[in-house]
Amino acid sequence: MKSFPPARIRNVALVGHGGAGKTTLAEALLYCSGAINRQGRVEDGTTTTDFDPEEVKRGISLSLALAPFEHDGYKINLLDTPGYADFVGDVHAALRVADLAVFVVSAVEGVEVQTEAAWRIAAQLDVPRMIFVNKLDRERASFERTLDELREKFGAGVAPLELPIGEELSFRGVADLLTDTAYFYEGGPDAKGRATPGTIPDDMADREHTVHDNLVEGIVVADDDLMERYLEGETISPKELEDTLALGVDQASVFPVVCGSAVKLVGIDRLAQFICEIGPSPQRRPPVKVRAGDGETEIASDPDGPALAFVFKTVADPYVGKVTFFKTLSGTVRPDAQLTNPRTHADERLHGLFTMRGKEQDTLSEVPAGDIGAVAKLSDTGTGDTLAPKGTPVVVPTIQALEPALSIAIVPRSKGDEDKLMIGLHRLQDEDPALRVSRNDETKQTLLSGMGETHLSIVTERLARKFGVEVNTEEVRVPYRETITAQAEAEGKYKKQTGGHGQFGVAFLRVEPLDRGAGFEFVDKIVGGSIPRQFIPAVEKGIAEAMATGGVFGFPVVDVRVTCFDGKYHPVDSSEMSFKMAGSLGFREAMAKASPVLLEPISMLEVVVPVAHQGDVMGDLNARRGRVQGTESAGTGEQIITALVPTSEVMRYAIDLRSLTGGRGRFTLEHDHYDLLPSHLTDRVTKAMAESAK
Repeated sequence: MKSFPPARIRNVALVGHGGAGKTTLAEALLYCSGAINRQGRVEDGTTTTDFDPEEVKRGISLSLALAPFEHDGYKINLLDTPGYADFVGDVHAALRVADLAVFVVSAVEGVEVQTEAAWRIAAQLDVPRMIFVNKLDRERASFERTLDELREKFGAGVAPLELPIGEELSFRGVADLLTDTAYFYEGGPDAKGRATPGTIPDDMADREHTVHDNLVEGIVVADDDLMERYLEGETISPKELEDTLALGVDQASVFPVVCGSAVKLVGIDRLAQFICEIGPSPQRRPPVKVRAGDGETEIASDPDGPALAFVFKTVADPYVGKVTFFKTLSGTVRPDAQLTNPRTHADERLHGLFTMRGKEQDTLSEVPAGDIGAVAKLSDTGTGDTLAPKGTPVVVPTIQALEPALSIAIVPRSKGDEDKLMIGLHRLQDEDPALRVSRNDETKQTLLSGMGETHLSIVTERLARKFGVEVNTEEVRVPYRETITAQAEAEGKYKKQTGGHGQFGVAFLRVEPLDRGAGFEFVDKIVGGSIPRQFIPAVEKGIAEAMATGGVFGFPVVDVRVTCFDGKYHPVDSSEMSFKMAGSLGFREAMAKASPVLLEPISMLEVVVPVAHQGDVMGDLNARRGRVQGTESAGTGEQIITALVPTSEVMRYAIDLRSLTGGRGRFTLEHDHYDLLPSHLTDRVTKAMAESAK
């Protein structure tokens, strides 16, 4: 693919709810531009941007895919993003490098929950937005109803640039409100989405003129000179209107709405034209703020400046190796360029540059400022990293890491696969920053944490396909702990006679409870040398090991003071080992007498939900033994609920909250403290532990 100057590049992310038609729209744009010669279908698994076996199997996009094409002398880098909540991390990544977000909204289902979520992300990042109302050829499709929803959800900046001609099965074209021209798409599949211009049909002429006048008034308000000429009765040219509209799009204050059908190729050429004409180029976007030393500076999209690239996506390919996707923010990156990663201080040589259209590679001679490219086999560079000239400590703010919402425990199906499993997991982590891998030493489990059930299911499938490691999943065990509620004493006696020296040690111990969170305290009250000084640390060590390996219920013991107040020794048979064993045995006996209880972890939960769901969520938290700490308004019709909830009750909260709020709730969770487990639940917990130990 040839090189384009920044002014002729458009980086566009297709975002929206799953099923709205983003992948089909990407396929239509590629087909109408001539980048592909056959239009694939999601149902057949033949689309360009859904090529992973997991995507083909499920018929949904699971990861961000790049698909560049040329239109009318412009290069459009299309970023097709997933619409499912579990893969919102790729939406973040795409919007970090996109200069325009095209929201794809179904005219049948309207504005859905992931469209709202993506809009929030785009607003936070201040990304210009436009909207494509899709599926107008379907039954029950309504442009008017969808437009009303868009205005209700996203405000007065929503501005239609087109009206549909015909409804549902009779949908056959669009009316351009800027030029008062109709475009008809009645040439069939052979026409490849080419339109025939014509006059506005009589039955919609009056409405088109009214909406046209409203649109013109909305545009000229942004320019005092145009406003004055318009009020004096002068007709403003479509070109002037378009240029003023483009400024509103750049500032993310105007959100143009266009319409069509990706399946029938209606309005697709018009969408591509609008992207080129009113979509911002990288040079029209504000300079990127970067950290340089102790301060901040701004980097403009200048192809003649120093080379600077930002890595927004990594793909672990078992054959090619690691493929790194980057956007050049400044300068021009050429093959064999040597750049440095300021995070790892590693020098990276970019041997061969290419772009990806789905899974197909296309070689690039250079990647100038504003363009997106890819390179294989970078050894020490991951998603969110910066590549800069050697000696230039410039760092682009990294992509915000999302907190995992759900965890599962995994074990390799074959015992010899432990090493392969960890290698595969770390490779997949490079590819997917929303994935976390950790080892819980307390429960002896390897935990895989992600954004939801589907996300984790896909990861286990990719482990098997890419790295040949099949895993079994388990429920995550809750790290309960034990403590005591009374004082008790016991004699720890270890006596063992063998040929030669034996083992002998006696330690008298007193245990008593400490305040919650105090940990372990050992008190030496030995007087008169009943236990020699050199053996006292061994007694303490034996107690500490017994606490760690589990008390009466088999869980680690905490918040206990242990006093060693007497003992006995033998001048020949006593040793460190004998007193370590005496401490362990004495502690276990005393613990059993001291009214042991279980402690459960309590998490601080913060839930953000629409006001309409507040009552349901608070009722659900009460049913989970939660204690609501407070509520406050989050603005935009949402409430923040803060509650302390037993961790065991929210292990699968991501699934339950999604069901309870229709996907509109979100939450964060962090460990807060340990508290007494109600006595009626103790039997259930100990029984479950015994089952898992079998």
